[in-house]
Formats: sequence, structure tokens, C-alpha cells
Amino acid sequence: MSWRRALYSGLWRALTPLIRRYLKKRARKAPAYLEHWDERFGQALSPKAAGAIWIHAVSVGETRAAQPLVAAIRRQWPDAPLLLTQMTPTGRATAEQLYPDAEVRYLPYDYPRAVADFLRVYRPRCGVLMETEIWPNLIHAAADQGVPLILANARLSEKSLNGYRKVLGLVRPAVRELTAIAAQTAQDADRLRQLGAEHVVICGSSKYDIEIPQAQRHLADAFRARIGRRPVLLCASTREGEEALILDAWLAAGAAVGDTLLALVPRHPERWDEAARLAAERGLKPQRRGDGAAVEADTRVWLGDSMGEMFAYLGACDVAFIGGSLLPFGCQNLIEPALMGVPALFGPSVFNFQQAAADSLAAGAGRQVADAGAMVSEALSLLADPAAAEAMRQGAARFRDAHRGASERMLKVIQSTLEPAA
Repeated sequence: MSWRRALYSGLWRALTPLIRRYLKKRARKAPAYLEHWDERFGQALSPKAAGAIWIHAVSVGETRAAQPLVAAIRRQWPDAPLLLTQMTPTGRATAEQLYPDAEVRYLPYDYPRAVADFLRVYRPRCGVLMETEIWPNLIHAAADQGVPLILANARLSEKSLNGYRKVLGLVRPAVRELTAIAAQTAQDADRLRQLGAEHVVICGSSKYDIEIPQAQRHLADAFRARIGRRPVLLCASTREGEEALILDAWLAAGAAVGDTLLALVPRHPERWDEAARLAAERGLKPQRRGDGAAVEADTRVWLGDSMGEMFAYLGACDVAFIGGSLLPFGCQNLIEPALMGVPALFGPSVFNFQQAAADSLAAGAGRQVADAGAMVSEALSLLADPAAAEAMRQGAARFRDAHRGASERMLKVIQSTLEPAA
């Protein structure tokens, strides 16, 4: 072990009390952070079946993005056990919902012994790390134990690249140990090569291949029935600080809002109560999706207090704004509106979806706005202009269809690792 890895591993051990404190703090608002505690620290190693195909998807977005790839893997190897690992409770819950026949657990933190024991006990046929999961001890342990490790749907923003450059002596040897990398874009591939990646293939993003479950479409119809004929602006996956900006802009729009319903779906469930409070403080009557009731005529903000229903919310709206883009979070998944054929708005911060944002604009599927006020103004303009909204819906279809097929290309990368002759 190099001195850099030794120092890195020592930091993990030194920070363990802070990590435990952080989990307890998160558990005040999200009690699930205290569940399956031992898995995070390399314990509770009891596989249902050894030799699984293992996919690590850190949270909800990555877990959903893995769906079409998992489907392709199951078509290719229908009898192979499937192991899903996450790092967040919401990601774990999503995996349990989407893959009921798979084994689901947390991936241990990157302690050398914890990750080595995990691999030794589970003995996966291969590992697929979704998007940007570069854990040096895990990657080196996989190489030591002969477990092929593929970074799939891989993306790396310029911001992340600059961060990794500060610890290049630690990261570069790990990246070189990866068996293969399936990058989303040419820009991602170039940045990964700057980190030392050697076996990089450009495959696109699996998020374009997601098939909308019929249950989500039925739920969208049920939402629409509850809302009635009111026009709906959906603000999807908003992040901390954005709800206040949106609600202030909505209030400032005054009479121009008319009967339009603002559907607000915060990214994290621990912030649902806060969003409801923020709306009520501004005199914008909130109502929760969870009450199961029809949206009342005087309800101004419909709060999405549920997980795993984003496609239903999108199917019930007329225009969608994608959160995480007003403030510097890099944007949440702006591909999802295109899958549902919904006009999309997004703010200035899109470093997590830079290429997708450019492609969305080029196809006429999305529009970029400078701030919350401009977003509300643009949304109301589209709601008043059916022809413009329809043109964006057609642009969404072009945007979506032009980028399908990434999952099959990733499957070929995995297949070439497991079945070299193929």
C-alpha cells in the first residue's frame, strides 16, 4: 500500500466518530439513517447467493438510471443472482422497490478491511459502479481479488475533475485499476482519461433508456383527476434554499398566476415539512399529496410528499422546472421530463448534466432561465401559449429518441469482460 493510500485509510479511521455523528444527525429528520448501521461499517456479511452480478448505485438517481442496464443484464444472464448496493436510505428503498428479487444492502465505507471482506464474502462475478463512484480501497481490493470492476454511465464534471486533481496521486492508481469505463459523453471520457483512465468507451446515458412503468402513468391520471383542469407548474427535485426562491417568485407574480397550481416536490423527504411551512408562511395554502384528497380550489401549492413517483408528477403537469439548477447544485435529472414529453425549464447551474442541457436546448425540449423570477415568468408564458408548449413537447421526443441505446452498449462492455470470446 502506498503512503497516500495509507494516509487516506488512516483518515477514514480517524473520521469514524464524525461519520457516526453525521449519521445520527441525519437520522433526526430521516430515521432510516440509523437502520442497517452495521452494513455501512463492513459487518452483517451474509450473502443470499455468492457469485452475483453486483451493481453499486449510490442514491435514487443512480438506482433508477441502472434500471435499463439491469434489464439488459438479466436478458443476457437470466440465472445470475443480482446484488444492489447503495449509500443512502432513499436509494436503498428505491432499489428494494425496483428490484424485489435482488439482494439489497449498503456498500461499506471505504475502509480497507471492510471493502476487502465485503468482496471476499460476496464473491461477485463482476462489479458495476454507476456514474462517479471512485473509491480507491474498493477498487484496489477488487483488483487484488480478481473481481472485474466497470465504471458505467460514467460522468465527471469539470468541477469534480478539479477536485480529484488535488489528490491525483491517490486517485490515478485506482482509476487505472478499473477494468473498463463506459462514459456518457466525449467530454466525460476526456476528463476521465486526464485522471488516468485507460479503457474508456463512450456509450451515452442509460437514463434515456428508462421505460416508464404503466403504474406511473395510471398514477399520473389519478393525480390529474385530483387536480382537475387547473394548469400545473411542477418544480421537481428542488434542493435546499430553492423552495424559498420559487415561492417568493410565485408570490411576486401576483395576478398573472391566475388559477395555476404550483406542484412542489423537494428532493429529500426530510424537507417536506419545511417546504409546507415555507408556503404557509407566505400565505400560499399548501396541501399534501399524501392526504389522498382532491386538490381544493383555494390550494395554491400542492406538496409532493412521496418517493418514487416523479414520473407520475411529470405526467400530471403542463410544464416542469428541474431543481438543483437555481443554486449551484449542478441540476437534478433533466432527462426525465423528456421521457414523459413535458416542456422543461432549468436554471443556470447544470454542471452535472452539461451535455444533456445543451442537447435539450438544441432539440427545443428545454429552456434555460437565469433565476426563479425568470422561471416563473417563462412557465406562465408557456402555459398561455399552447403552440409553444406543443413545440417543446415535440422537441422532447426528438431529444429522447436521439440518445437511446446506451444500456445495450454498456452491456457489451460488461459482456466483453465476463465473456472475452464474445
